[in-house]
Amino acid sequence: MMHSPIFIRDLSLSFSEKVCFEDFSTEIHSGQRIAIIGRNGSGKSSLLKLITGEIAQTFGRVEYKKDCVFGYVPQVILNPDASSGGEHFNQRLSSALRDAPNILMLDEPTNHLDITNRRSLMRMLQKFSGTLILVTHDPEVLRTCVDTLWNIEGGKVEVFSGNYDHYMHERLDRRRLLESELSALSSEKKSGHESLMKEQARASKSKAKGQKSIDQKKWPTVVSKAKAGRAQETSGQKKANIQKGRRDVMDRLSELRRPDELKPTFSILGKAVGDGVILNIREGVVRYGERVILEGVYLSLLVNERVAIVGNNGSGKSTLMKAILDERNVRRLGDWTMPKLEDIGSLDQHYGRLSPEKTVFEVIAEVMVESSHAEVRRHLNAFLFRTNEEVAYKLKHLSGGELVRVSLAKIAARVPKLLLLDEVNNNLDLETRQHVIDVLREYPGAMLLISHDADFLEAIGVSKTYVIEGGGLVEK
Repeated sequence: MMHSPIFIRDLSLSFSEKVCFEDFSTEIHSGQRIAIIGRNGSGKSSLLKLITGEIAQTFGRVEYKKDCVFGYVPQVILNPDASSGGEHFNQRLSSALRDAPNILMLDEPTNHLDITNRRSLMRMLQKFSGTLILVTHDPEVLRTCVDTLWNIEGGKVEVFSGNYDHYMHERLDRRRLLESELSALSSEKKSGHESLMKEQARASKSKAKGQKSIDQKKWPTVVSKAKAGRAQETSGQKKANIQKGRRDVMDRLSELRRPDELKPTFSILGKAVGDGVILNIREGVVRYGERVILEGVYLSLLVNERVAIVGNNGSGKSTLMKAILDERNVRRLGDWTMPKLEDIGSLDQHYGRLSPEKTVFEVIAEVMVESSHAEVRRHLNAFLFRTNEEVAYKLKHLSGGELVRVSLAKIAARVPKLLLLDEVNNNLDLETRQHVIDVLREYPGAMLLISHDADFLEAIGVSKTYVIEGGGLVEK
């Protein structure tokens, strides 16, 4: 599985509208385990393709010898009607492994995987003895399967040796050190200003005293204009040095950009949530057309409870959600006690309930019908849509992360009693993932969600998990 080193020399990637990164140089050695991270749209997948030769280098070059055998699996993109991302991924992975590669390159491999496929992939990644290069935002993969991070940010690629936890700790330490330097410079500037004020006061007092002595014919030593000028010049140079030091620290701080935080205010009436049980299914049966998908379903959800549903792809998780939403072609039998449809909100990874031709402002204004233009703008500002241009964008032109923020803004503007979430953390960069977590932590109603990401479920406070197996629903 050994291979000669791969040399990346002065590699740059840019498109007509933006520069992703410039002048990236590094070496990849046999057995390295690299994760490429960064915001959505930063160029992660393109960097992977540049290395494999899927796209040609325009600036810079990638050099490797014939003993380098690449296995490449691109990101699986599912449309809303697709049923099994795991099946698509496994087919592509098997094809990539057929040539016994010593360099395996995977783009977002854990997206769309159910529990069984996810566990199998994690075992394979940990046992693979060749070189791994992954594009991923999966915290478990970043912690357990890699030893090097390439972070694309601010037009460059930063290389870090260690896993994601080590990386974040080092960034935090660097930020604290820089903030300490900035504080010291501010103190020095304040001290210098106070010294200058005292010196000017002394000079003024000395001048007055000197003039009095001249008037009285005593002729004492008086501070000359030249000496005063030199003092002023020294003070000015010191201030300039402090300003330069401050600019240098600010530049370094900007390289450690702290992600914007979402701090929404949920617009919800005191009686909107209520108390007690909000969803209760007894002896439930779910059919898709004439085919029975689930039967013997028992599920109860309190008004402020967070419950996860897991299970293999195709087991009926999304169909159960569709049954709760009373979607066409899905029939439900048995005893179902639920809130009204207008009190149920839903969000899935395809954002199917958003109108692509509407602007960001229009989507939220339709929900905040009794609010003024200024109030809608303030609400959008909390979700990082701040400029006139940003609120005027049509949804069809937004990135995945921006669509998530619009969806969260819509939920917060008119809070449903019950929120259904179907794999919402798929395809999200680490920053947007944190935005979702921040908002869902504050959400005041009941939540039923589909996810196989244990870190995500823990972060938002899921208290109970059900598993779909054998056509039924079992509490884990």
